[in-house]
Formats: sequence, structure tokens, C-alpha cells
Amino acid sequence: MTDEPVFTVIQPDDSVCVALRDLAKGDTVEVNGHCVTVREDVPFGHKVAVKTVHPGEDVLKYGYSIGAATQKIEPGEWVHTHNVKTKLEGHLTYTFQPLPKKNLKRRVPNETFAGYVRKNGDVGIRNEIWIINTVGCINKTAEVLAKMANETFKGANIDGVYHFPHPYGCSQLGDDLQNTQKVLSNLVQHPNAAGVLVLGLGCENNHVDAFKRALGEYDSESVKFLVSQEVDDELEAGMALIEELVDYAASFTREPVPISELKVGLKCGGSDGFSGITANPLVGQYSDMLVSAGGTTVLTEVPEMFGAETILMNRAVNEDVFTDIVRLIDGFKDYFIKHGQEIYENPSPGNKDGGITTLEEKSLGCVQKGGTAQVAGVLRYGERVKEKGLNLVQGPGNDLVSVTALAAAGAHIVLFTTGRGTPFGGPVPTVKISTNTHLYDKKRNWIDFNAGSLIEGTRMDALSNRLFEYVTKVASGEVQTKNEEHGFKEIAIFKDGVIL
Repeated sequence: MTDEPVFTVIQPDDSVCVALRDLAKGDTVEVNGHCVTVREDVPFGHKVAVKTVHPGEDVLKYGYSIGAATQKIEPGEWVHTHNVKTKLEGHLTYTFQPLPKKNLKRRVPNETFAGYVRKNGDVGIRNEIWIINTVGCINKTAEVLAKMANETFKGANIDGVYHFPHPYGCSQLGDDLQNTQKVLSNLVQHPNAAGVLVLGLGCENNHVDAFKRALGEYDSESVKFLVSQEVDDELEAGMALIEELVDYAASFTREPVPISELKVGLKCGGSDGFSGITANPLVGQYSDMLVSAGGTTVLTEVPEMFGAETILMNRAVNEDVFTDIVRLIDGFKDYFIKHGQEIYENPSPGNKDGGITTLEEKSLGCVQKGGTAQVAGVLRYGERVKEKGLNLVQGPGNDLVSVTALAAAGAHIVLFTTGRGTPFGGPVPTVKISTNTHLYDKKRNWIDFNAGSLIEGTRMDALSNRLFEYVTKVASGEVQTKNEEHGFKEIAIFKDGVIL
């Protein structure tokens, strides 16, 4: 045995401790003055019982139930899917029980960042050119144009030309088509793009004229349109329009902007047993700090709020927002039911390998990314954030879809916590935060920031300050995230409807 901590108990009344390294049968842990002998090998990030739990009784972690024991669990036993099951089922009835408003005021390390102020007053953190195609049929044309433009305009005052392939825009009907249009419209209006080329084919449902109606008002200097079927050479025509956009982008330079203008998305993916102990609470601290400075954070992954939703509901700024959160939760449950799927079919195999047993456990870790601020607003899928402070946006847990929804809501940056790791990046800088140091050391080409040091002695207040400073550097263009370095920038649109 080493002098390093080998386990952690999150709340004094918890039934379990969490292994901070692989534990072997016969190892001992001392909890509240009692010595517990580990009865079987337990992987790091997984749970060990520290007290007896009888069949049907709650298993407690974070001070909350994460499910019910399916058999008697003795101290020292591995606690996982073989002896615990979820208690969640169906719809619930909710009552607004508002919590006292917390004083979040905290001195932040940075009161400004260097951003690009657009003509309409919006602020961007990148000076990029984006190609947004109205339909999947034109994906490869957009790809070729982006490659040509990056070669032609290398050295210009832009941060690159990017395209975002997707399979939609044609053969869609009703709300499904409107969702595609809303997400693409919000990307066109995103201030990280100094200029946007909207590229259409010409015969799709989401043809350029229809898309303009969905887009609403736009600046003709920053947004150009091209219908490929209407020109002889779409590559030549596209390059001419991109050149105009590059020239326009050159008129912007970075200038000091209040940190209150920053909008940050909050996301987790490939969670493990440390997510709710290190990375998610760390991001929650960041969220509280930014909100206290007048900024905005956006939380999504609605199915991964199931089991912890009342924590968010009771932090609603008023009863109207509470009602919106109830609709958000119930609406996603109805979505599962409509398609004949189990509402609580979660966590994923990777989550379980990482130590997460039930959806309650996953959700209690997930919602910690939202810190302790009041919930100021609730957005439908594809809507842009209007209220400063902590907002919730309708979206699934899927990494690509939810990060796209956060960007479409207006997030300049996404903080993405992970215990398993992923190279994925959204259309905006995607900061990958590891829950454990092993992942950080193993995947330095994926991971931007290590929260694992929290279980190695680093204080939360010190690390949250470091994260705040790091994110400010990303916003100011002083640092590129790993997804930016490698050019990993993707979107995915939520699909729920008929394809003709």
C-alpha cells in the first residue's frame, strides 16, 4: 500500500466509496474510523460498499440514491450493475420548491478577453469563414471549396475556412425540416464566423430561398449565397464569394471585451466514475464564476438529467422557468415513449466500464456541470440563448448532436468533460477536460485540461482559477484547443421525422 489516497467518500452518509486506483482483493480502506477489507478486485473509478445495504434499500452516492440494491451487499463488495438497479420509471409529478438564491459573487482571474466585435454588436472569439451547405448533396463541393480557400488565402487575417457536412436538407418534412433550418441558421449567424458562404444545390426542400426565410435578417457583407445548379462552375463562383468574405473579415481585429460577453457550453461524454468527483464539479465552479461575472453558460443532455432533474427545477429563477424545465424533461420522456424505447436506457457500455452503474448516478454527476447558479432560461432545440446566466437547452446526450446544439444556441466555446476520451470537436473550440490523470497522460493529443489532479491534492479553488484563465486564453486566441489544432470540427443535426 502507498501513502497516496486509494479511495474517496463523497458524502459522509454514502453507502459507497470510489476507488482512486485499482484495488485488489484483500486491500483495506479506512472509512469513518472503520476498516473495510475489499472482497474482490475492483477497477479504479468503481465503487466499493462501506456499509451493509439490504435488498431494495437505496445505495447512496453524492448523498443521493443512485438506485436500489438487488441483493444484500456487504462492506468491501464491488457495487455495480450486478447488484444495483435503477429506481427510475415513467413520468413524475413535480412541485416547485425553490431553493434560497446563493450569492455566487466571486472574484474572477480575468475581467476581459480579446474578442471580435461584429457590426451588430455580437462578439466572436474566432475570425473564421464558414461554408454552411443547405443540403447534404453538396457536402463534397463544400469540402473542396474549403480546401481550395485555405490554400489560396493562407496568411490572410482569418483563422481558417471550414465546412460542416451533414446529410439533411432534402426529403425532410414539417418540424424535422424546420429543426435543420434553425440549427443551420444559427450557425450562419454565429459570431465566431466573420463571413459565411451558404451553399445550396438548387432542388432541395431547404433551397436557398426557403432557407433565407428561415434565416431572417442578415448582413449581405458577411453572408453570401450560391446555388450550384445556377452557375457554370460552382468552384470558381464559390471562390470569388469566399474572397469577398475574406476581405470583409480583414476589417476585424481583436479588442478588449468584458468577460460577461462570453457564452460557454457545458457537456460531458464518455463519463466514468470520476466525472462527478473531478471534472464536472470543476466545470460547475467555472460556470458559477462566469455567471457571477455576468456571463452565460448553457447546459444540455436532457436524458442525462433524468434522476437529478429536481436539483435544476428547484433552482429555477421563477415558476415560469420551473414549468419550462418540467416541459423539457417530460417532452424528452415522451420522445422515448413515442419510439417505444425505455426512458432510462442509460448509461452506455463505456460509462459502465468506467464505473457508472445507473442513470441516477450518471445524472447526479452530469448536472454538477451547471454549478449552483439559478436557472435563468430554457431553450427549445435550435433556439439561441437570450438570458444571461445558466440556461438549459433541449438536446440529447449524443456528443455530436448536443455540442452542435450548444454552438447553435450561441456558445463560443464548449467545455467537454470526459473520463474515456474522444478526439471529437464541434464547430466552436471544444475544450476536452479529463476526469483522471491517466487519460490526460495517455491522450495528450485529445485532452486540453486535466481535472484528475483534484484527487491528487490540488485544491478546487486553485484549479478552477487555472481553468478560468485557460478558457480566457482560448477565447482570446492565445491558445488553440486540440480539436482546432487537428482540424476536427464537425456538426450533427437532431433527426426526428420522416425522410421521403
